[in-house]
Amino acid sequence: MASASAIGKLSREEFRRQKDLDAARKAGTAPAALDEEGKPINPHIPQYISQAPWYLDTGAPSLSHQRHNQEEDHSSDKLDSWYSRGSFSGPAAKKYRKGACENCGAMTHKKQDCLERPRKKGAKFTGKNIAPDEIVQELDLSYDAKRDRWNGYDASEHKKIYEEYAAVEAARQKLREEEIDNQTTTDLAAVRKLAKAGKSEKKDDADFGSSDEEDEDEEKYADAADAVGQKLDTKTRITVRNLRIREDTAKYLINLDPSSAYYDPKTRSMRDAPDKDIPPEEAKFAGDNFFRYSGEAPAVQQLQLFAWQAASRGNDVHLNANPTQGEKLHQEFKQKREELKETSKESILARYGGEEYLQTAPKELLQGQTENYVEYSRTGQVIKGRERAKARSKYPEDVFINNHTAVWGSWYDPSSGSWGYACCHSILHISYCAGRAGIEATQASSAEALLAAPTTDEEDVVPAETSKQKVQQNFSKKRVGEGDVKLDKDRLAQALSEEKKRARKGDDDHDRSGKRRKGAIESGSHDVTEEELEAYRMQRRMTEDPMANYKDNEDF
Repeated sequence: MASASAIGKLSREEFRRQKDLDAARKAGTAPAALDEEGKPINPHIPQYISQAPWYLDTGAPSLSHQRHNQEEDHSSDKLDSWYSRGSFSGPAAKKYRKGACENCGAMTHKKQDCLERPRKKGAKFTGKNIAPDEIVQELDLSYDAKRDRWNGYDASEHKKIYEEYAAVEAARQKLREEEIDNQTTTDLAAVRKLAKAGKSEKKDDADFGSSDEEDEDEEKYADAADAVGQKLDTKTRITVRNLRIREDTAKYLINLDPSSAYYDPKTRSMRDAPDKDIPPEEAKFAGDNFFRYSGEAPAVQQLQLFAWQAASRGNDVHLNANPTQGEKLHQEFKQKREELKETSKESILARYGGEEYLQTAPKELLQGQTENYVEYSRTGQVIKGRERAKARSKYPEDVFINNHTAVWGSWYDPSSGSWGYACCHSILHISYCAGRAGIEATQASSAEALLAAPTTDEEDVVPAETSKQKVQQNFSKKRVGEGDVKLDKDRLAQALSEEKKRARKGDDDHDRSGKRRKGAIESGSHDVTEEELEAYRMQRRMTEDPMANYKDNEDF
């Protein structure tokens, strides 16, 4: 389909015809399409090659967009083309020419563009020392030529550096020979050294400097030296790695407590800090995790986590393959997250309000730091300066009324669950203080004291043991009818008869009001007795009992 771009949008019938024509061209039964130059187009060329892009489409089938245009002249944008700097087009003129630079007299620039030092009197007025014309070259550099950092570099300039070093080396060699001649010694080692120096001078290249004897000696001694943390044998050339530098303290010797941080001898790692009481900034060694979670390590971990999460969601992000893309996407993600937080915060504030509560006061006001100097004595009295004022509320404080020595709410009564005054134990607000007498009266009128106190009536005299049992029964967790129960037969018979009468008559309004009935057991207490509870249990009907409807006749 070489002519698909030329045809444009086709109908269904035209598209079918085009497909048939392309199939015939591929089979060889139809002639091939011709381009603008009359050259046949291979029908087996894929469409993405034969179809021209929209900015090069000519409207006819063609492969000109795939051919290199030989007509274009790119001689000026080659990589080796550069400005001719410092060269002149010819000799300097003798007289000043009209339109030339008023300062130096050159025709290639004007006065405002002249790079020569401004003269007191320009060449226009003196007609002397006219500068020659420079070569002005206009280059239309390509994309690569503009960004070539070595463009215009002359490689022959670097040869001067080698020649300078070679001259210094030759002078140094000559000075060494003169020192040996001045010593006038017959030492065999000095003669050998001189001969070796002469041989090395003959073998030197003209472009490159020579290495002297001192450099060779230094290299020999450097090979024989041991590197830090390594044991290097120059004869066998075997490197043995030491565990550590001997000046450092081993990790497992910092804290000898067996319950301290664990040391792994295989990997020589100690993740936790051996001394947890010392801050990590002040400790010699704070554990391997301290270095892992300090500096830029957490940022790298967050970046790696972001790359994994993005890859799991289907995004093409790989931190090792393209770290720049991962860093850029992570920054965009954090920026969008902050923007989303700001928008959500603004929407919440716009809907519910409360923006004034988010505005905090300056740190100077919050911490209350001032430059006021206050000096105290040993007893706590202010000697110099002004004491800091205490914070006060809108309510009056430490105001004692009605002879009270404590404020309302300074005492709590657990039995009644009320607040009162600590000076008199009175739970009535704005009452008059009775002092110690009020405390004794409150204790005497408590429930425990009233139950424990005996009655004054001779008929209702209750033994001390019975009153003590009642007090224990009222204030103990044991309920009535639980535990070992001792029942009085006469009282139980009377309670049974009363329960039967109540069941016959039914619970009328008078009984439900809780008043004592005539003929009730004179127990001396309003509480339910054990006999009454037992009688109720014996007389109540159990719906789950299969024998609940069975009744015995009272007459035997």
